[in-house]
Amino acid sequence: MEERESAGSAVEDAKKRCAALRDQLQHMPKNKLSPSSKTTLCRLINSELTFLHRLSAASHLTSYPLSLNIGHLEAVVHVLRQPFVTGVSRVCKPIEFAKSCSIYVDIVCSLNGNPVWFIVSGRNPRYISWNGGSSEKDKGLKNKTQQVVDAAHQSPVTLRPSSIVLFFSNGIGHDVYQKLRCDFQAVDVEMEPLCYGELELEDEWTNVVLGRLFPEASAVRIQVEKYGSELEKDIHETRIDGFVSCNKYCEHSDLDLGASLCSLVAGMKCWCCSLDDKAELQVGSLNQSWRNAEAKLVNFDTTAMVAIVSGISNGRTEKLLATPERQLRDRFKGNYDFVIAQVDSENQNPIHSELFGLISGKQGIICESVQSEFQELITMCGGPNEKLRAEFFLKFLKVVPDCPSTRLMSLPTTRKLDLKNKLIFGTGDHWRAPTVTANMAFVRALSQTGMSLSVIVHRPRSLTGD
Repeated sequence: MEERESAGSAVEDAKKRCAALRDQLQHMPKNKLSPSSKTTLCRLINSELTFLHRLSAASHLTSYPLSLNIGHLEAVVHVLRQPFVTGVSRVCKPIEFAKSCSIYVDIVCSLNGNPVWFIVSGRNPRYISWNGGSSEKDKGLKNKTQQVVDAAHQSPVTLRPSSIVLFFSNGIGHDVYQKLRCDFQAVDVEMEPLCYGELELEDEWTNVVLGRLFPEASAVRIQVEKYGSELEKDIHETRIDGFVSCNKYCEHSDLDLGASLCSLVAGMKCWCCSLDDKAELQVGSLNQSWRNAEAKLVNFDTTAMVAIVSGISNGRTEKLLATPERQLRDRFKGNYDFVIAQVDSENQNPIHSELFGLISGKQGIICESVQSEFQELITMCGGPNEKLRAEFFLKFLKVVPDCPSTRLMSLPTTRKLDLKNKLIFGTGDHWRAPTVTANMAFVRALSQTGMSLSVIVHRPRSLTGD
């Protein structure tokens, strides 16, 4: 009787954990998980709940083994919540890397700008052996790890990770840990100590238990290949023209550029080079900046540049709404409804405020293709104030040559995966810089290939002739 009550209590606890995990997924930022990945996780959680409900209804509860899947799912979500995990393209699905061959990967994502596979284990460390046990199912961590590494090497360049991260939510034994370091040159990965105790909803605090903290967790990274070796290619021949200095901000201090734009730019990290230095900044210096953990880069595409300088984003929404509809329809033609929707969106969620927290402290780059396209758009469609803002903002960015990563250029060029955007997003990928964009069509098309890419998605804004 006591055994049945104990098992029943464990089942009810597992149900609560499933419900808490489902709530946690619902409150995860929209830009963290694609709808398909969220659907996959919800389906797995619901499947677990269905199994637990069957256990509750069973007459002989102790004869059923309790499911351990909830612990694994909790660990997967814990990893997804890590701030350095971005560009999640696949969750809890196998990856096919050869004909009739596949490998199960818990998370395909970007880690600090590099493509990474996460393998998550929720097992008790006592049952994680290196060489395996007597059971045929227990092949040992060594063989399992080697299979994943081999699969990574054999996978297409578009899906190939730079490294594999093994996350042990309940920790790992010292001997096994040392074997990973010795046989696979694994290095430690620090995870953020996330807080799960409370959730802030509409300015009120609600006591909701959202998940486990995993205080004993351990994570190690295994290098697959030197991804992005093109950074070293022709390092002394390729140059980045122009200088950017904090003094540029002072040069425009007497102009009315708008408080929000100035605040956005002030939050970014300047390319602090001496204006008296006549030598051009070489890629070698940018490469050194990339290696500095504090000097993070962010890549802007044309849609982001337009959004930042648009009159809609810079306090002109009231003026637009006060303009007679007929005049606006004459000005924007078939784009009238699109522009008004952007005005409403800006009034509810200002784009500069949204971007500030995402790009603050980072150095901005744009590739030559974006510079050319943006300047052409500004010349043709921008008003005098938008042109002034564009000139101001460009002075805080470093223009880099079009240098798309090999993996992005390996994707077939299609209508949705066009060459122009492969160059732009690929250049950001080359420099490990997330690309700020409103181009959801390209982002969705890229996600459908299974490739992980770090992007910062924002709502679109149009030039208004301000």
